[in-house]
Amino acid sequence: MSLNRRHFLSALAASTLGGCGAADWFGATPPPRLPGTRLSVLVLDQKLEPDPGLANVPVRLPRPFANDAWTVSGGSPSHAMQHLDGADELRVGWRVRAGAGNSSSLRLLASPIVADGKVFVADAEARVAAFDARTGASVWRASARPEDEGGDPAHAGGVAYADGRIYVGTGFAQVLAMDAASGKVLWRQSVPGPVRSAPTVAQSRIIVSTVDNQCTALDTSDGTRQWVHAGIPEVAGLLGGPSPAFDSGAIVVAYSSGEIFALRPENGRVIWQDALVQVRRSDQIAGLSDIRGNPVIDRGLVIAAGNSGRTVGIDLRTGARVWDIDLGSIDMPWVAGDYVFVLSTDSELVCLTRREGRIRWVANLGRWKDEERKRDPLFWSGPVLVKDRLLVVGSHGEMVAVSPYTGQFLGRLSLPSGISLPPIVADRAVYALTDSADLIRLA
Repeated sequence: MSLNRRHFLSALAASTLGGCGAADWFGATPPPRLPGTRLSVLVLDQKLEPDPGLANVPVRLPRPFANDAWTVSGGSPSHAMQHLDGADELRVGWRVRAGAGNSSSLRLLASPIVADGKVFVADAEARVAAFDARTGASVWRASARPEDEGGDPAHAGGVAYADGRIYVGTGFAQVLAMDAASGKVLWRQSVPGPVRSAPTVAQSRIIVSTVDNQCTALDTSDGTRQWVHAGIPEVAGLLGGPSPAFDSGAIVVAYSSGEIFALRPENGRVIWQDALVQVRRSDQIAGLSDIRGNPVIDRGLVIAAGNSGRTVGIDLRTGARVWDIDLGSIDMPWVAGDYVFVLSTDSELVCLTRREGRIRWVANLGRWKDEERKRDPLFWSGPVLVKDRLLVVGSHGEMVAVSPYTGQFLGRLSLPSGISLPPIVADRAVYALTDSADLIRLA
């Protein structure tokens, strides 16, 4: 050991002993603790509180409307579904096994879709199934796995519907077109990487994101690649991902790097870009900048939420931030009228004003099955606004209804098993896909 290195280690040991106090190590009485409240330097999250200036402002929402289909992830290409109509009381109508559910190596990554009177589901092993939406009867089942692909199965990113076809993104780095009536594969196209999110279909284009943060546009007729946009690759990210949003002549895509881009649909050129940077590092997961929930485009405003602790409203035309708030989420914000509902990473359902991002109310859903002992963590997904109720589902197999006007709890419904994907709504019915791949209709 060199002399300099010995001096360094000696100095380090001396500073350590001096900092701890040698007497502490040998059982002597330590000095009295300094007065005051001690806060962890790793957990500096601020508690979400309603804005006092909004206390007497009533929440008003548009009237519920009945949507007959849910064709893409988020309900429509813009992901802004407003206030949906549904039954006054939700009861289980039917329940069927849709395929392979969650396992130690594979996960269900996308909620089902509804179109042409059928419910379409991509399971955890890249198999696609169609069921009659009214009765639950099986219509067809097909595999999205390439014929020459051996080895273990891969995730299916999800499905989308347009003009009698189902479009599927898979972990085999492919996008498929299937006949919605029969499940017959019409074409396959390779993309730059595995797909872990559902495609979005708009203006005769399939827009799909891959795990390496690339967005690809394909022609719906034959899968011809039109353009590719690339963000910053990330080594680590959350499983699953957001589907691109489309409205008013722009595609908004979000990546696991925290980047958000507005792109021109005809050529993929960047209109503007932003990034949801990390604002907290309370643990390794919170340190990820990943955007997993779908971005939403509503009347010229882009609303997006990131895992690392920020939710923003961005002007679609200019890219200027209209507002931002320290609120982390891995779920799609739900926009209805002048309000935005966000499920936070701290298991709180939050009502924000759409124009300013101010907090109207906060509802705590609970983070643990055993709150007293902090055991068995709960994970929630949602929300979906149906007939004056915000619906969220939990990993413990419960669906909870919360008032969108006050944040008060309205009721609970037990389901067969845990759910990690948000429910969907079509033709006044609610559909949920459990972690064990049970497809349930509630009406």
